[in-house]
Amino acid sequence: MFVYLCVCSSDTGWLRRHQTLLQRFLSTSILVNVVHHMRKADLLSAQEAGLIQEMGSLKDKVHLMVEFLSVTDPHGSALQTYLQCSHLTEYNLITVHDSVVRRYKDALIQRLKEDENSLAQVPGNSNSTLLLIECVSDLQQREHDLVQVSVNRGAGPLHGRVLGLDKLIASLTRGSTAPRVTLTVGVAGSGKSRMVRRFIQLWSTSQIYPELSLAIPIACWELSSFDRLSVERMLRLFVPYDNMDIILFNESCKVLLILDGLEEFRQSLDFADAPPTSDPRREIPVSDLIANIVRGNLLPGATLWLLSRPGTGAKVPAGLVDRVTEAPSPSQTSTPEDVSSQVWTYLNSQKPLLILSSVPAVCHIIITTLSRLLKLDSDATPLPRTLTEVYAHYCWPHLSGSDTPSGGIRKPLSTLGRLAFYSLLRRRYTFSETELRTYSVDIPTQGSMLGCRILQRRQSWLSDSVAWQFTHTSVQEFLGALFYYISSRRGMFDLFSESSVCWPRIGFHSHYRAALQKTNQSDAAAQGNLDLFMRFLSGLLSPAAAALLGSSLGVGQEEQLTQRTTASTLLQNTVTGTGGDAVSMRSVTIVTCLAELQQVEWLRSIEDDLINCNLRGKLKGGVCAVLAYLLQVSDTCTEETQLSNCLDSSSLKRLLPQLLYCSKLRMENNEFKEGTMELLGSLLSAKECHIQKLSLADNSISSKGIKPLSRALLVNRTLTTLDLRGNNIGAKGAKTLCEALKMNQVLVSVNLQNNHIEDEGARALAEVLQSNRKLTTLNVQKNGIGPEGVKKIGEALKKNETLQDLKLNSLLKIVLSLQMIQSMNVNELLIGLSHVSSLQSNSVSDRGIKALSHALQSNQGLSCLNLRENSIGVAGAKDIAKALKLTKNNVSVVCFSVSLQENTLGDNGVIALASALRSNSSLSVLYLQGVSAGKSGAVALADALVVNESLHTLDLRGNSIGMEGAKAFSSALKKNRSLRSLNLQENSLGMDGAIFIATALRGNHQLTYINLQGNGIGESGAKVVSDAIKAGAPDCVVDI
Repeated sequence: MFVYLCVCSSDTGWLRRHQTLLQRFLSTSILVNVVHHMRKADLLSAQEAGLIQEMGSLKDKVHLMVEFLSVTDPHGSALQTYLQCSHLTEYNLITVHDSVVRRYKDALIQRLKEDENSLAQVPGNSNSTLLLIECVSDLQQREHDLVQVSVNRGAGPLHGRVLGLDKLIASLTRGSTAPRVTLTVGVAGSGKSRMVRRFIQLWSTSQIYPELSLAIPIACWELSSFDRLSVERMLRLFVPYDNMDIILFNESCKVLLILDGLEEFRQSLDFADAPPTSDPRREIPVSDLIANIVRGNLLPGATLWLLSRPGTGAKVPAGLVDRVTEAPSPSQTSTPEDVSSQVWTYLNSQKPLLILSSVPAVCHIIITTLSRLLKLDSDATPLPRTLTEVYAHYCWPHLSGSDTPSGGIRKPLSTLGRLAFYSLLRRRYTFSETELRTYSVDIPTQGSMLGCRILQRRQSWLSDSVAWQFTHTSVQEFLGALFYYISSRRGMFDLFSESSVCWPRIGFHSHYRAALQKTNQSDAAAQGNLDLFMRFLSGLLSPAAAALLGSSLGVGQEEQLTQRTTASTLLQNTVTGTGGDAVSMRSVTIVTCLAELQQVEWLRSIEDDLINCNLRGKLKGGVCAVLAYLLQVSDTCTEETQLSNCLDSSSLKRLLPQLLYCSKLRMENNEFKEGTMELLGSLLSAKECHIQKLSLADNSISSKGIKPLSRALLVNRTLTTLDLRGNNIGAKGAKTLCEALKMNQVLVSVNLQNNHIEDEGARALAEVLQSNRKLTTLNVQKNGIGPEGVKKIGEALKKNETLQDLKLNSLLKIVLSLQMIQSMNVNELLIGLSHVSSLQSNSVSDRGIKALSHALQSNQGLSCLNLRENSIGVAGAKDIAKALKLTKNNVSVVCFSVSLQENTLGDNGVIALASALRSNSSLSVLYLQGVSAGKSGAVALADALVVNESLHTLDLRGNSIGMEGAKAFSSALKKNRSLRSLNLQENSLGMDGAIFIATALRGNHQLTYINLQGNGIGESGAKVVSDAIKAGAPDCVVDI
């Protein structure tokens, strides 16, 4: 409803005060009319009107007009009168906008202040960043929240891009448009509502989105109390201010509607069947109202931010969503500030609990429980090892004191537990006070144990509406399981029906089997609604949980043992009954129930077989399901999943859905046939594939088998390392693979060693190296590549700028053969290798080094030369020294870094290198580990250091320079001012040699690192030497 606003002629600041709003809300056509009217009123000259027209942007034009009118009409009376008469809508908007918005922001700020204390007790993620993702994954659509977390080991999405709240609803590139609908998903307890509060806080205090007129946060549980609503009525409920309609329904105003918690609607959202409507006054079912708003039939000009758990968020049609984000999980490697190291150390030893701690709300429950128990310091109360034990300890103090009679826990569970269980079946997570009273649940008082730990109060943003929730959905599921367990012991009817009219069901065995069947049924299994409930129900039967709760629940030890045996048998039969079917998440859930029950003998035996690579012939029946569970929680699989020498086509097919989520996978020596390779291809092609490193070595993969793998590499976006050594893809298979590598922009390391690719395959690889900009490591050793193939690779490397490590057997021997030298300048290859840092283990030998030395004389690009393990002797060392002595225009033309580790250079070879160091002015790093250097070689190096001014790193590990060598270095260090790092580890220095070095450092303050380990100094001697070095050179790091 619009309000007529009178002009106040005495308002001298109107123009200046409303300048920003005039710039925002005056359109080009209105501005033209205004300028024309002001010209007629002689308030603007023709020249001024022309200057306004010449301005570039509309904003600049309005700004200049205001500047001119401030002189001729300081009160802005003429402009106000004209707008009021000719453009009333815009005039009212300009006049009331800031006052209405300020009042609204003040109300939001006040509510945020009121919520500060209560929010401090509610766990959640307080970050101001989200992760930009492509879509809601299939795993997120199908599975329970905590199952998603377990499968991903607590890590976030692979391709998530950090997005700040200040960019949430903004365009991300210059040419793109801002999203209309943004969807944020996150598991329960990940901090989505906190994120909304943070956004509102930043916007209300004008820190983000100043162009946004209104940001309207609506908790979806508030809408659930209505059967039917119209858009107008809904907006009046949440922004109940006069003149608000002027902003809400004006296309010039940017309005953000935030719908937090889509899963809390009583009726599920149905975008397919919701009848369309564009009438803002028409009252329709709430689910239809939301569907029409998201579609754009209602509030088409508004921006929407939808927040929900992943399963519900996936129901919003992808075509309606412009941007998808995810609430990030805190890193498992970061310890919360208020958590003691003792708690964190224990948590790191319990992998399943550690993984679930990536959910802030669950982490709060686990940390609170462990901290309390550790403070008790009682041997009578062991620390919990399962999730059920954690929640039993967490809820126990709030349900009964330690000296309360047994009935004390059963009475609240008959009310609170009933509410939890039957609401869980209906997927209800928020309750009104009326609903609490219906289940005879007392309204928690502020500060009470029940109010702080079990139930939490939810307050409407701008109304007096109040609702209640369990502090986390997992608490609701735990209490629901506890209620079911108590009721199942005496219940005579099906507990899954709240009605008194249902099938009879007598005895714990019958009720437990019913729960197991419900968990596995398709309707209940949608999003794994009962997975955690079933886990808790099984965990309550474990010895530790039974010892904690048994007496209070009135359950004797003999009854507990019978129940445990019954449950264990049912669970194992369910797992083994899966047969040859692919392992589903339901099957893994059942194995999780066995682990929660602490029936782990079977699981441990399979884990032992996994660790010892002894699974061959055993991947049948339920073993695959247990293995799938171990992939999620076993420390053995944390760094790498080892499935070598145990897989065939049938076992791979069963494990395929679970292998998707492994990051490092070794499947070597399995003799994969073409059909099996098709399965692997489908695995790598899957949208949710997490595999980053894959080894398929020694699998007899042929040129036909490589085809499905190559097709997968065209679409895969995660695999960075692929090991295919020891197969038989041949030249034909290499060409097929190379076609994929030309397109793939993810792989950085490929090992094709011993695959018989020969010159034809090398030519195909050369083509890849000319176009691929990601590959950094390539191993093509033992492939029968001749001079022609090497030539092609060398030519390709002149164009390639990313490859860093190339392993090609006898590379330089072949290149430097007589025939090769005639057809190609050796330096061309070296220029090509200028970005390749390693020729390690290439059997170069002295002969190859002689020719290499000749080529280095005209080196133009090679800066780093790694010749480790290349059978280089004294002659080779002398040739390298010769190259190091060469200069061009008084500047050394050879490398900055040379590694000659593990070559038998001997003293004579080292003496030759030392001679080169006297004149070389470019070499800064020299690695001489294990080169058989002795006293004379060390003395020569030390003498060279006296005059050398470029070398800053010298590594002499694993030689035998002895005390005399140390003495020589001591003298050199007193004069050298370039050396920063010196490694003399394992050089038989003895105590005297170490003291020589320590004494030298009193006068040398350039050295920042020295290693004297393994020199027979002893602990007491090490302390003396270390103290002496630190006294003389306090900035030097000492390893001794």
